[in-house]
This record gives sequence, structure tokens and C-alpha cells, in this order.
Amino acid sequence: MSDHIYIRPIGFAPGPQAEDGRAVRLAGGMVYAYRFAVILTRDGEVADRWLCNPDTMGDVLGNLPANVSAEAAEQWANLTRSHAPFELGERTIRFDQPQVMGILNVTPDSFSDGGDFLDNPEAGRAHASAMLEAGAAIIDIGGESTRPGAAATWEGDERDRVIPAVEYCSAMGAAISVDTRRAGVLEAALEAGAHIANDVSAMRFDPRSLELAASAGCPVVLMHAPGDDNDLHANAEYHNVVFDVFEWLRERRDAALAAGIAREAIVLDPGIGFGKSLSDNLALINALPLFHALGQPLLLGASRKRMVGALSNEATVDRRLGGSLALAIAGMNAGVQLLRVHDVAETVQARNVWRGLRDAALTDFSDLPAL
Repeated sequence: MSDHIYIRPIGFAPGPQAEDGRAVRLAGGMVYAYRFAVILTRDGEVADRWLCNPDTMGDVLGNLPANVSAEAAEQWANLTRSHAPFELGERTIRFDQPQVMGILNVTPDSFSDGGDFLDNPEAGRAHASAMLEAGAAIIDIGGESTRPGAAATWEGDERDRVIPAVEYCSAMGAAISVDTRRAGVLEAALEAGAHIANDVSAMRFDPRSLELAASAGCPVVLMHAPGDDNDLHANAEYHNVVFDVFEWLRERRDAALAAGIAREAIVLDPGIGFGKSLSDNLALINALPLFHALGQPLLLGASRKRMVGALSNEATVDRRLGGSLALAIAGMNAGVQLLRVHDVAETVQARNVWRGLRDAALTDFSDLPAL
């Protein structure tokens, strides 16, 4: 018999005063939760479910089966765990508000802008500069397409694509993540000035990656993808996609910790669009607040993805801005710390307005005279 426990925030307030102080600040950010579902599963099925608030959470946790009580206590602590900023070269990336990661693809076949910046360093440099000027906190550089059906890239080709982009972004003083699953590419990129390893295989593809990241002391992004080897979209079978992805990310977090990667250097990504149906993606986005219970900053990469087209009359990739912003705002409302996007200026503007609303909501207007 296999029991698992999950604490999912399900009720949200604009600020703690809206619930007379009985709301918790999720992950040290700008989202407050006051109602929670504590869910017990047994052999993959929901066995029991309790609804509670911060005042009654202790009673619920105290009556759980002994085999899940320690995990439940850890998840409850993780939901309110604040995350230290990343110090990346000249830049400090704070996690008390959502940060925008701008995408720079130097590939011939990425689904969105493949080829635009490959072998064209002037265009790539201008694009990176524009994203930084628009407010991108991090530039994410990728030299291999991971869309469904994309052919694997030879490591030498990927390195030759990525390193020049890292070098010109580094010269701008940018915080740089490298979207690669190959340790050789990561090592060369770190030497060229990159700061973060963003691995869509969660460091499963290349067995050297965990050791390299631990030795370098660089932050890592571990993304869920069901497939092994070259097809990250394969083996997409879920009993419950939310709980399955949660457990998978927990295992990869623990593998990273066991390899010597610091707890404060691990970011988790549920992998929207990787081996997931539209219903799977929607379930994961709706459940994003649950993933704070793993105790790590979260990254959401949903920009221009297939699900936007599926929900908007098959809109082509270049006509998915509105849907991408809707998903980014859903991520902000869930307390996600990093938003990986193509449209930086528009997402930063949406984030700034969202933050303005959040800041204003912290002011208590109850003592003002009625109009």
C-alpha cells in the first residue's frame, strides 16, 4: 500500500488583511492563500480530502496517518518558504515577485523563431539587447529544438550555435541561462559567461550534468518531460498528471541534492507541452500553487505553445500573444517566480500592472469614509 500526501492551496486573497490576517504568503511572493485542500492518495487513488485554513491546518496535519505526517509538515513549511535571490554575475534576481526570462533561440528549426538568429549574431545581439531593455531579468539561450518530432542535435553543432550567443550576451552584462541537456555544451557555456543550467531532461540525458552543475555551483532548472533519450515527449502515460509530475519533480530535486547541488540553487518546471495533452497542460497550470510544496522556485514556460493555438481556433505561432499573456498571468496568480517567454516587453508590462494591483491590495481601505 502506497500513501502520498499533497497540500494544495485553493483559496486566494489579494492580501492577508482580506482574511483578517489568516492568509499565508506563498513562497515569499505576492500571492496569499487562505484555504487549502489536504489530499491523501492511496495506491494512486484519492483516499481522503480535508479542507482547512491556516488556523485549522495543525489539527488536520495532527490527525494524518503516521506514514505521511512528516511529509505533510514539510510541505506546509515549504508553502511559506522564501527563496534567496540568485546572484548571477552583475545581476541579482529576486524571487519576491515574478521575473521574466527572455528566449533567444539560435536554432534552424525551433517552433517559434527558428532560424532568425542562427548564424546572424547582429540580429541575435539586437534581440537580446531589446529583451534586456524591455525588462528581461534573464536571457535563456537554446541551440537545440525540443519540439515534438525535432531531430536530435549533434553536441558540436549545438555548442557552435550557443557559445557566440553566450559571449555577446555576457558582454552586455546579462544574466544568462543555457537551455541544454548536454554537459559538454553546459561546460563550454559556463566558461563563456553563462550562469544557469536549464535542462529540459532534468539532467537525466547526460549523466555528467549533475556532477558538472554541482562542481560549478550554478543554479539549475529541472523540467519535467516523460521521455528518455532523444524523444522527451514519449512515454506520456499518467494516472493523475498533477500528482505524477509532482512526484517526478520531487525525485529529480532529491537526485540533484544527492549530487551536491545546493537546495537554494534548484528551480522546478512542470514542463508544459512536453508529452502532455491539452487537458494535462490545463490541469497543471490550474494546480501550479501545489508545486510550491516542493520548496523550490518555479518556472513556467508556456509562451506561444500549442495549447494556445488549440484554445484559439488553431491560431498560428505568430498570433498567440494574447493567450501567452493569459497563461503568464495565470502563473503570476499562482506565485510562479520565473516566466520563460518570447514576448518580453508585453509580458513585463503585464507583470508590472499585475504587481501594481497586488501592491494596492495590501492597503486596507476599511477605515475610509463611505462614498
